[in-house]
Amino acid sequence: MTKMDERWALTREMVGDDRLSVIMPLYKLAAETEANLLQVADLFESHGVNAELVPVDDGSGDGTDVILSRFPSLDAAYSHVKIRPVVCRRNGGKGAALQAGFNASTGRYVMLLDGDLDIHPKRTPYFFEAMVRSNADIVIGSKRHKRSIVQYPWHRRIVSGVYFFLVKLFIGLPVTDTQTGMKLFKREALGPALARMLVKTYAFDLELLSIAHSRGAKIVEAPVRIRFGNKFGALKPTTVKQMAIDSLAVFYRLKVLKYYAKAMAPRPLDHSPLVSVVVACPDTSWMLKECLTAMVAQSHENWECIVLPDNEPTDIELEDMPGDGRIRFVSTGKVRPAEKRNVGIREAKGEIVAFIDDDAYPEAHWLEYAIKYFSEPDVGAVGGPGITPPGDPFLAKIGGRVYDNILVSGNYRYRYRAGGVRRDVDDYPSCNLFVRKDLLDKIGGYRTDFWPGEDTLLCKDIVESWKRIVYDPWVVVHHHRRALFGPHLRQLGRYAFHRGYFCKRFPSNSLKLSYFIPTAFVVYLLLWLVLLLAPQPEVMSAEMFCLWHAIISVPMLLYVALVLITSFSFNPAIWAVTAAGVVATHVTYGVRFLCGLLASKAPCEFIGKDHA
Repeated sequence: MTKMDERWALTREMVGDDRLSVIMPLYKLAAETEANLLQVADLFESHGVNAELVPVDDGSGDGTDVILSRFPSLDAAYSHVKIRPVVCRRNGGKGAALQAGFNASTGRYVMLLDGDLDIHPKRTPYFFEAMVRSNADIVIGSKRHKRSIVQYPWHRRIVSGVYFFLVKLFIGLPVTDTQTGMKLFKREALGPALARMLVKTYAFDLELLSIAHSRGAKIVEAPVRIRFGNKFGALKPTTVKQMAIDSLAVFYRLKVLKYYAKAMAPRPLDHSPLVSVVVACPDTSWMLKECLTAMVAQSHENWECIVLPDNEPTDIELEDMPGDGRIRFVSTGKVRPAEKRNVGIREAKGEIVAFIDDDAYPEAHWLEYAIKYFSEPDVGAVGGPGITPPGDPFLAKIGGRVYDNILVSGNYRYRYRAGGVRRDVDDYPSCNLFVRKDLLDKIGGYRTDFWPGEDTLLCKDIVESWKRIVYDPWVVVHHHRRALFGPHLRQLGRYAFHRGYFCKRFPSNSLKLSYFIPTAFVVYLLLWLVLLLAPQPEVMSAEMFCLWHAIISVPMLLYVALVLITSFSFNPAIWAVTAAGVVATHVTYGVRFLCGLLASKAPCEFIGKDHA
């Protein structure tokens, strides 16, 4: 028996009657998928290792899903290998694909293996040998291991070397390589780390290992064989930039915020809950069709959708909508969104009610990522970001950039961008909000005497019922923006008025210093203009008058500089319009917030049906 045979025997012994789960993310690999999967299946079958292959099509759209659909029928050809394909309807990134694969896997040991097989799993026994010898929880392949055989382009060697140096310096992981696409985990080490993941794309491996190491997992390295050929891979300037940003975010969360040490992972659900998705809308539209089409593609399939238009759609209108039997239309008459959503709550059969606007559409794992938190009894609601769709018109995209600007949204930017950390919040908009049905029944749903702002009051009632509202950056919807300047500023003005009014009427989740800053800016702007235009006093010399103007203009110059810096784009048009939008947003919000603060009543308290 050769040394390699002994290693394979050790692998069989460790796996035993259980299974080695091999999760293989696939993205646009239709031409290679069948051959690669058969190679891996034949390898483990020939050595008698019980394995389940979990190939995950990450929304490739190139026919990979069709190829995977044929594989379960091949199980009969193998006595030791099972194939459990997973298809994600939309691309969500490597992190999302591996999370989906892990959820579908069952083995005590889990291997993450890149689907392109640049690293062949022939060296799997080395990983199990290293795990036994070092009593490790995780074994990762390393290009720098002394026994590794690597054929690697020079440009990737340089980038890999620089990245390793920075990871060692800032993160402090006891490894020489984080990015090699073959890693072996004990299930109990991988599951808790995956549950705390925030990065979906390029720095996924770094974050995964950082979380596991910070929680006490022992990580060692094993040799690999890489034949990269002449492929340039995904090494593009935009890739390098995003990798750097994500890696810095991991460092900040790990070393500064200490986030991973504090983050709690929800317990697994003991059942698959029915979710009632409520969509309030005036009538059918292309945006509603887009929303419903995305609903049909959800990875969590136990849902119903209640669409609430003013009038019953015609047969022709319904023909243009997705014909899924889980979608039903309930006409409400011309009433405000809060009243529509209350109708949806009464119609809902699910234990969780999800609210989404008709001008938004969810990502494929929207329901799956949100409902897991409801395993915790103290969680009453869950929200996630509403990011600007990539296909929006120019001025709508700029509206999204304005909302995403730190000078506009400050600590609330998480509402408008994917990423960031999970957190508890006390106020969240209804364009992306999940609430327990029994809690909605208890508090009476939405208040109908205010619009907008009814979601702020709903969240106030949830928190005052001693329930948490959890924000998760992976619970993503794409929310179409109002175009600059008119539609954007009109919508913003309504929000600002009610926030100002709520500050004195419902202060528990509205009385915050940040809401007053735009009004303070408007007051300064007016005083600055008055002083700037005032004539020179006779008792003041021309030099002193100029110095006075310079002193009072310092805050304005600083403000302009900050607007230009935070609005920066290499495209001059985007830069200029964004900067103008930020200033217009500050002035509009400041004025309308002050109007609300001084008002004796909010408009929806005394006017009729406002359906604007």
